[in-house]
Amino acid sequence: MPGSVSADIQDKRARFNQLQDSLATRQSTTHFTHAGVSVIAFMLIAGAAGKLFYDSLRTPVLAWGATLVALGLLVYGFRSYRQGRKVLVDELQRYEALLALRRELHLDNPAALLPR
Repeated sequence: MPGSVSADIQDKRARFNQLQDSLATRQSTTHFTHAGVSVIAFMLIAGAAGKLFYDSLRTPVLAWGATLVALGLLVYGFRSYRQGRKVLVDELQRYEALLALRRELHLDNPAALLPR
C-alpha cells in the first residue's frame, strides 16, 4: 500500500507540474490584445474614410479601400475576441483543476512541506 500512495502522489505532482506549465503562458491575453488593437485601428481608419467621403465632391477610390480595410479589421477583431473567450474558458477550467490538485497535495499548508 505505501508504494501505491507514493505513486499516486507522484502522479498528482506530475499532473500539477503539467498544468502549471500549460498555464504559464496565457493565449487568451494574446487574442484579446489582437482584438483591441484591431478595433482601435478600425476606428482610426473608418474615421479617415468617413472624412474622405464627407470632404469629397466625387467619391474617392481611396475612401472605398479604407472602408474595406476598416471592415476587415473589425471582422478580425471580432473573431479574435471570440477565440479569446473560448481559450479563456479552457484556461479557467485548467486553473480550477490546478487549484484542486494544490489542495489535494497540501501545498498551501507549510507544515506539510517540512521534512519529517
